[in-house]
Amino acid sequence: MNQSLLWCFVSLALVLGNAFPTLAVDFENDVAPILAEHCLRCHRPGNAKGDLSLETDQQLRDSEFVIGGDADSSHLVSLITAAEGETPEMPAEGKPLSSQQVKLIRDWVNEGASWPDGFRLQQRTKADADWWAFQPLRVDPDTSLDELIDRRLGETDLSRNPTADRHQLIRRVTFDLIGLPPTPEEIDAFVNDPAPDAYEHLIDRLLASPHYGERWGRHWLDVIRFGESNGFERNVLINNLWPFRDYVIRSLNEDKPFNQLIREHLAGDVLEPNEPDVVIGSAFLVAGPYDDVGNQDAVQAAQIRANTIDEMIRSSSEAFLGLTIGCARCHDHKFDPIKQDDYYSLYSTFAGTVHGDEVWATPSERQAHHDKSQPLHQQVASLEKQLRDLDDAIKQRESESANPITDQESKQRDEWKKQLDQVRQQLSQIPALPRAWLGRHDANRAKGPFHVFLGGSPQKPGEIVTTQSLVAMSTSDDQHEPSCASIAYSLSGDASESERRLAFANWVTDSQNPLTLRVLANRLWHYHFGTGIVATPSDFGYMGERPSHPELLDFLATQLRDHGWRIKPMHKLIMMSQTYRQSASFNADAAAMDADDRLLWRFPPQRLSAEAIRDSMLQLSGVWRRESILPRDDTSVSLQTESAVPSGGPGFRLYQFMQDNVCTYVPLDQHGPETYRRAVYHQNARASVVDLMTDFDQPDCAFGTPRRSETTTPLQALTMLNHSFTLDMSQAMATRLAKASDQVSDQVDLAYRGAFSRKPDDEERADCVSFIEQHGLAAFCRALLNASELIYVQ
Repeated sequence: MNQSLLWCFVSLALVLGNAFPTLAVDFENDVAPILAEHCLRCHRPGNAKGDLSLETDQQLRDSEFVIGGDADSSHLVSLITAAEGETPEMPAEGKPLSSQQVKLIRDWVNEGASWPDGFRLQQRTKADADWWAFQPLRVDPDTSLDELIDRRLGETDLSRNPTADRHQLIRRVTFDLIGLPPTPEEIDAFVNDPAPDAYEHLIDRLLASPHYGERWGRHWLDVIRFGESNGFERNVLINNLWPFRDYVIRSLNEDKPFNQLIREHLAGDVLEPNEPDVVIGSAFLVAGPYDDVGNQDAVQAAQIRANTIDEMIRSSSEAFLGLTIGCARCHDHKFDPIKQDDYYSLYSTFAGTVHGDEVWATPSERQAHHDKSQPLHQQVASLEKQLRDLDDAIKQRESESANPITDQESKQRDEWKKQLDQVRQQLSQIPALPRAWLGRHDANRAKGPFHVFLGGSPQKPGEIVTTQSLVAMSTSDDQHEPSCASIAYSLSGDASESERRLAFANWVTDSQNPLTLRVLANRLWHYHFGTGIVATPSDFGYMGERPSHPELLDFLATQLRDHGWRIKPMHKLIMMSQTYRQSASFNADAAAMDADDRLLWRFPPQRLSAEAIRDSMLQLSGVWRRESILPRDDTSVSLQTESAVPSGGPGFRLYQFMQDNVCTYVPLDQHGPETYRRAVYHQNARASVVDLMTDFDQPDCAFGTPRRSETTTPLQALTMLNHSFTLDMSQAMATRLAKASDQVSDQVDLAYRGAFSRKPDDEERADCVSFIEQHGLAAFCRALLNASELIYVQ
């Protein structure tokens, strides 16, 4: 009976085995993730080690690495299978595959190694299309800036500091908005103003100052890597890029909507080709470094051109989108959902842009110049033709006569030559049309088709790319609906160069694009508080920092959008908050819980920028004067200025420029009166050193600088104490104080109020008076300019 029962079980098992066959291996869900995680980083287009790419199954089959139905004869299986007591050959990096993973691959091969048509193996990035920065803005309409800050503070049982006193506030907001110290008159007017809205009016007056654009223009010029030499080996000065700097300052003073500013940066020449003040905005594209050394090798020339376009791609994507799209040049981005196709879509967008200067004038100016010069050019052409015809006639007679030219012809030729010289002289007296470093946009260079460069090499063209918006933010799938699907664009292959740039500009600045709004709102917060809500202002991807206050970032981005992308209302919104107005007093208990002050339990003290330090010394010494922010009458709170760019034009230099095959920049030992202008107007050359400003971390403009370094070095103290500029400013300041009063104690008070926005206490006053009596007023001023209190804002 037991034997019969056994046969029953065996028969049942056979029947069930045929009824329920072993499930086939699912390539996409079981095998592809293993290959993508362990193999693809070394075996992909552009990095195909062993001449094997696993992106598709073609090379696997062509090389017989995989033989469908025969795992034992497939080289791939042998590579990942460990011999007894040994480590398998592959993967070469990382841990060997588990026995279960090896079995899955063996089973897949034995089952025929099916690979779905059109399937491409891709590494999974750390961040995907549902990354926080790509999502639509989410805001509680009933919240406020302070509530969002207090909510985070409350989670750690912290609270904000009390409000700073008026002396601290006016110093803080004045440096913040115009980069200069308040004058004693401005301090008195604010401190003694009993109006409840005195602080609000102070902000209004500062925002109306033309010096606002100089301060905040400098911030933006940092971000967009503005520099006035071309860098690389030759590093030649560019002397006609300063109109772009003035354009930025003027645009900020006029509170131009920032989406319009960005559109003009990317396609100003397309938007308003007949408006020089708009066209100059597109100089952004050529304001970075570029290699102008010619190369006769076609391969090297193509690589240099690719590097030039790469610089534009990186600068644009980091400044406007906060994305490191440049990391997708050689392969798909390893951390963010950015494909090589995205990179080369932008490559096609900027492919026609070439560095160089062009005429920068209105149509009427061009026409007026033409009307003056064209008749003279016609006269030149006519006289030159007459002279050529006469010379030809004389040459024909040379073989026939010993004296081929007659006296009359000789006189006629002399007369024509005289007339020609006169006409040429008249031409030379017509002023040339102005030229600016605008770059040009070459339609021939921009002709497609454009390809992915495998491994980033122009010599290895891959698939044709489409000029389109970022795929992760534009294409929906089963998991998510992208935030920018409704504004996505995809252009035909015959789209013009200008159409490509304009489409990209419009997409970047569309109010439905949450990324640009978040990036810009974060930059504003960064410059007001010293650290952004996202501490990596130009990297909102996986390798960047996460936002400390996500809801606050979306709140600010929404406010920016609702204010029409104008940033002056955003300044006011931030600076009117209690979070901004709180004191900078230190609290040991709070610091123990939040040492970096990321939760903003106090206003974070900040050191002045290099430019602000130098500008303050100029103002305190009296060698440079700024306009007062005080109203001119009882009803006005805004400055009426003749120019939105107070000191524009060609920049000054704090170095000696020497040019041979390469250029050399030698810092000046003496800074003469011609350099007494705000530092934003300095002609910053790449890879140059400028005394004082370089010491205090003025960045090299070879790259965009989303946040400046802040170092403390002995050279800073030595320069501030001993440089001739400090000595000159000290002497000038002493002369100004002596003219203001012959009482030493009054001189001390005036100096303290100008430098520190406060009066000295009795002990400080007594010590300073004693010091002046022993060492002189200039020595006192020199000590004051070296005080830490001067260069730190509380």
